[in-house]
Amino acid sequence: MAKKTVASLQTGSGKDFIKCIKPVKEKGKKAYTFEQRMVHKDKVSEFFKK
Repeated sequence: MAKKTVASLQTGSGKDFIKCIKPVKEKGKKAYTFEQRMVHKDKVSEFFKK
């Protein structure tokens, strides 16, 4: 199933998506977690502003 997902992202409009990773600080702790999401290349700045 993972192969189908990767293959579909490499053809057609799948090339317009970017994997974004953003560190998010946990409330009340000193630790960071990382949020990962596949985002369209036009909406990358919106993802990092949130």
